[in-house]
Amino acid sequence: MIHRTDRRPAGRRPLRGAHRPAVVLSLLLVLGLLAGCGSGNSGVAGVPTLTGEAGAGVDGVRAPSDATGGTLRLVTGEVDSLDPQRSYVPGVWNLMRLYVRTLVTYSSEPGRTDELVPDLATDLGTTPDGGRTWTWTLKDGVRFENGQPITSRDVKYGIERSFASDVVVGGPSYVVDLLDDPANPYAGPYQDETPDRLGLGSIATPDDRTITFTLTTPALDFPFVMALPSSSPVPVGEQAAGAYGADPVSSGPYTVTSVDPRAGIRLERNPEWDPATDEVRTALPDAVVVRTGMSGLARDQALLAGSADIDVSGSGVQQTITTGRLDDEQVAARVDDVTTGSVRLLALPTTVAPMDNADCRAAVAAVVDRAAVQESLGGATSAVRTARLWPRALDGGPEQTDPRPDLDAAREALARCGRPDGFSTVFAVPDATGAVALADTVSGALAEVGITADVRRLDPTTYYATDVGNPESVTANGYGIVLATWTADFPTPASFLVPLVDGRSIRTVGNTNYAHLGVPEINALVDTARAAAEPAAADEAWQQVVGAVEETGVYVPLATNKVQLLSGQRLRNGVVMQPYGGYDVATAGVG
Repeated sequence: MIHRTDRRPAGRRPLRGAHRPAVVLSLLLVLGLLAGCGSGNSGVAGVPTLTGEAGAGVDGVRAPSDATGGTLRLVTGEVDSLDPQRSYVPGVWNLMRLYVRTLVTYSSEPGRTDELVPDLATDLGTTPDGGRTWTWTLKDGVRFENGQPITSRDVKYGIERSFASDVVVGGPSYVVDLLDDPANPYAGPYQDETPDRLGLGSIATPDDRTITFTLTTPALDFPFVMALPSSSPVPVGEQAAGAYGADPVSSGPYTVTSVDPRAGIRLERNPEWDPATDEVRTALPDAVVVRTGMSGLARDQALLAGSADIDVSGSGVQQTITTGRLDDEQVAARVDDVTTGSVRLLALPTTVAPMDNADCRAAVAAVVDRAAVQESLGGATSAVRTARLWPRALDGGPEQTDPRPDLDAAREALARCGRPDGFSTVFAVPDATGAVALADTVSGALAEVGITADVRRLDPTTYYATDVGNPESVTANGYGIVLATWTADFPTPASFLVPLVDGRSIRTVGNTNYAHLGVPEINALVDTARAAAEPAAADEAWQQVVGAVEETGVYVPLATNKVQLLSGQRLRNGVVMQPYGGYDVATAGVG
């Protein structure tokens, strides 16, 4: 799928599973302090008790229960927006499952959470022409919190809000890319100048229950776009515009009743939600509270102390949890080890010499020691080594490999590229502890064959948006090696690969084709893969894309990130929601 990434915020893909130092002693001290708190009248639970076994929520259910009532207590870092058309944080998308419904959504069935199921719609959508036209029919009886029926026009209106880039800023732009007419761009519902204010012409709503999309290009993974909160309904005429996130209108089982910087967010039951129309959400708790703006350590402490049930940030615990004594075993039994879809890689921009030479790129790839990289990232609990441009969590990919460094092959490649004594280049990295440690490890290995990589630390807040996300800046500054962490917005090969390898996806601002790869033959392979209708044929076609890209040597995959999710001691029905890297809040209960 081709993205207009210039519309995206700098922080659109939080780095899940970033470096977590193995400070076991620190964790044990925290655990000891919490044990001394006791439960008493303090409102803080004592040391957690054993409630299951390690990994129980990955492919199963942690502490199953159908008990209703109580308050589910969530913790997280910063929340970018409660407006479904403005948020671009996976953890917030998970939270939105409580008050936002879409035509289709992710399954809550254990082990299948990366699959789509119908939500507001009766099915997963139909396309008569290979993904160019898509139609959905809404279920009967779905209503907003105010009792107003949810119609196809409300779905259209919510999607149209993403086009109002003057007031609705920060969310995904997939619908803009796929539904807008470049010759006559739509400005959004707040500036709608279409005849009779009929809105975006590529979305038809012939009746209250039918909605049809006509895409600018075929996209068989379009249903995944419809599963994003940005594709959720908003009541037609809702004029909150940029302030909508302060009081979003619920279509789900809970309503947002208060938002306070200190007290956090509170959600209570939506009496207009009909469980008969919703096979995904169980809505067991009476209320949900979210403490926001908490550091990773503070979130871990809350989970250990029993004052929180789920950390929805998706970043996992900040310390490595090990066993070795009773307290450790009790905590470890509440951990779910999750391999994410987030891949660390080196990009070797073809616009920067000598990376414009395939043999020079091959020399870099041959030197990389992935075992050392893994250690720099915190070891096997934080990263899984990989050399394939395909997330380990995504099915259907090529066989994973784990090559060892080959200095002789690197020197031979240097000779072929005319640099037998090596060369110098600039290594761009975000100025964060884990990234710098990884870069130092790689640059040390490169030095063994005469390649001098000047590690250039760049501001993490502008790194992806304007530093390595601006091809002109990369070329002008001579960034011959770029460290990137790439996470697709949904679990499909197209979502992961196209922004990285399709030459037509290169943008001036917010570019994600970090290697500046623009090979017509690869673009053609992408088109073939996107047009493949059968899953097996599609997987084979995307593997061909990966093979062609790997032959160019422009990307050097290093590791897939892992996170350790720690469940609160009261959590019931803990199911790992793979796309969001956390427990599914839509089915969670408390006991």
